[in-house]
Amino acid sequence: MTSFASLDELTAAVGTELGTSAWHTVTQEQVNLFAEATGDHQWIHVDPERAKEGPFGGPIAHGYLTLSLIPLLAKECYSVGGVRMAVNYGSDKVRFPAPVPVGTPVRATAELLSVTEVPGGRQAVVRFTVSSEASAKPHCVAETITRFYL
Repeated sequence: MTSFASLDELTAAVGTELGTSAWHTVTQEQVNLFAEATGDHQWIHVDPERAKEGPFGGPIAHGYLTLSLIPLLAKECYSVGGVRMAVNYGSDKVRFPAPVPVGTPVRATAELLSVTEVPGGRQAVVRFTVSSEASAKPHCVAETITRFYL
């Protein structure tokens, strides 16, 4: 994990890897709760018995569940001090190159792409690559946009 004391230190790190999170296992319970929260009850996610006969050989996490893990994983990759608050401003270029089978431990690596001035603070674009040892391809690649306010 990389800790920055200020936004100036963060800005100086543009173009560098910020860190890699710990491993976090995606569970069937998480998948089921995500299905409840979003209304996406597709059988490839929530019916383990039927999913065994499906194209992935078992249940897989929703792509958007994988994306939604980024805040958890991000706090293990980097931190920025000296700010009043940080808010999620959005995401760009979100892709899901490979499914996440339920029971798979995943982690994220963060790379700082840019930092720009915004009224009251700075905006950072960080590319997160969510991967596992179970797949040669990443499970999710997303450029997140965070606004840090002083």
